[in-house]
Amino acid sequence: MNTKEISLTAVFAGLYAALLIFLAPISFGSVQLRIADCLLPLAALFGWPIIWGATLGCLVGNSIGGIMAFGAANPVDVFFGSVANLIATYVIFILKEHKLLGCTLGSIIIGLIVGGYLWLFVPAPDIGGFALPAWAAMMISITISSLITVAVIGYTLLLAISKIKPE
Repeated sequence: MNTKEISLTAVFAGLYAALLIFLAPISFGSVQLRIADCLLPLAALFGWPIIWGATLGCLVGNSIGGIMAFGAANPVDVFFGSVANLIATYVIFILKEHKLLGCTLGSIIIGLIVGGYLWLFVPAPDIGGFALPAWAAMMISITISSLITVAVIGYTLLLAISKIKPE
């Protein structure tokens, strides 16, 4: 990585962590709206600086935000949440020619990974009154919230920045 890429990684990591921590009340729990995740689609434009920045930002944000939201950081969430961001942003990056598909798949990846463990630590939400297993309800909840932040807000941000980014 060159100096520009390292600088971008640091900026994106700091921005992701700051958004996660500042918006901790809506960023953690069984129903969450991680506004910081709207940065993930930018991997289609900026590549590895976003991939590493979102991963490191999630590591820091889940550590500090977890303390703010629950009184302690959850090592499982710190590790696997960061891995989810790493995989999701990489998928968005490799599917940069199919931006909406990449954002949608990235959202599903986050929903499956994070929802796959979060139900062990946080009570699952009630999904439409259906008697779902806790793990399924959590995966659905996290996937829906991720679709909102990544595939709607983030995709819109990506399209807007794509139009103004100088070549």
